[in-house]
Amino acid sequence: MNDNFLDIRIHKTYPGFMLEVDASFPAGVTAIFGPSGSGKTTILNSIAGLITPDGGDIYLHNKPLYSSSEKVNLRPEQRHVGYMFQESLLFPHYRVRENILYGFKLTPPERRKIEPDQLVGLLELGPLLERRPANLSTGERQRVALARALATSPELLLMDEPLSSLDVALRGRILRYLKDIHRELAIPMIYVSHSISEVLAIAGRALVISQGRQLAFDEPRKVLLEPYVHSLVETGGLENLLDAEIVEHSSGNSLTGARIGDILLWIPGVPPHIGTGDTISMAIRAGDIIVAVDRPERISARNILKGRVQGIHRVESNVLLYADVGMSLLVEITPEALDALGLCEGQEVYLVIKSNSIVVLD
Repeated sequence: MNDNFLDIRIHKTYPGFMLEVDASFPAGVTAIFGPSGSGKTTILNSIAGLITPDGGDIYLHNKPLYSSSEKVNLRPEQRHVGYMFQESLLFPHYRVRENILYGFKLTPPERRKIEPDQLVGLLELGPLLERRPANLSTGERQRVALARALATSPELLLMDEPLSSLDVALRGRILRYLKDIHRELAIPMIYVSHSISEVLAIAGRALVISQGRQLAFDEPRKVLLEPYVHSLVETGGLENLLDAEIVEHSSGNSLTGARIGDILLWIPGVPPHIGTGDTISMAIRAGDIIVAVDRPERISARNILKGRVQGIHRVESNVLLYADVGMSLLVEITPEALDALGLCEGQEVYLVIKSNSIVVLD
C-alpha cells in the first residue's frame, strides 16, 4: 500500500512550454518552489481539476482523480480538494459568515469533519463575521478565504502564493495561522511560493521546478542548499521567519526575551496584550545578520549566537550562508566579506543580531 497521500505523474504542453512532474507527496506541508512561469500553478490546477493534463495520473489517497490510462477525470467538486488562490475571491455580496458557510452547506453531512465555529476560533474571525469583504483588510480577506476553503472539509488544501500581496508582518501572521490549522486539523497542504523564506518557514518537503522541469524534491534546507537551486533565489529580500515564546521583559520594557528552543533572543518590546508564555512570530532579514569569526566584545548588539557554517553559496553578486546556532539561520553577506573572513563549511562563527533589526509580526 502506498504511504503517500498524493501521487502525481503528469505532462502538459502549451505553446513554447512543457511541464513534466513525477512526484509522491507525504502527509504534511509540501511547498512547490520556483520562479514565475515555471509551472507551479499548472500543477495545482491539474490537481484541482481546473485544467486537464495531456496524460498521466493523479491519485489522492490511492484513488484516481485523473488517469489517462483508466480514462478517469473527476470534476472539481468530486475531488474533495480545497483551493486558496493568490487573490481571496470572496463573494462580495455575502458577509464573512455567509462566505464561510457557503462551502459548508454544499458539503454532504456525512463528509463534514470541520465545523465553521472551529475555523472561526482558529482564525480569530469572530469580530469579522457580520462584515462584507469590501470592509476587510487584505490580511483579513485572506483569513476568510482560508476558512471558506477549509469549511468543505477537504482531503487536501492547495494554496497558490496566498501571501504574495501581503507585507512581511501580515505574511508572518498568516503563516502562523496556517501552522495552527495544520496542527489542529491535520489536513495535508501543498503550498506554492517563489519565496525561499516562506518555504523554509512552513514546509516539511519542497518540490523545486523551473521551466516545467522538476529539479529536486526533499527537505527544504537540503534542497535549498543545492547550488543549482540558488540560481532561482531572489536575493535582497530574504528573511528568517520564526516563531518564539515570550519568556521575560527587560526592566525598562524596551526589550523582550523570546525563546526558540534553547536560544534566547532579545527583541523589541512587544505590545501589552502579549504576555509571558505567548507565542509570537518574528522576521530577521538575512542581510541584517552580522558574521564574526571571533566572539565580539564590548558591542551594543544584544544577540550574539555561537554556531557553525552549514553551507555557503554564491548567488549573483551576493553570498548566502546557512549557519546552525541551535536553529538554522539564513545569512546574506557580500563576496568581499566572505573572502575577508575566510569562511568555509564547518567553521565556527558568531552571528550578531541587533534587537532593533528583529521585526515582531504580531
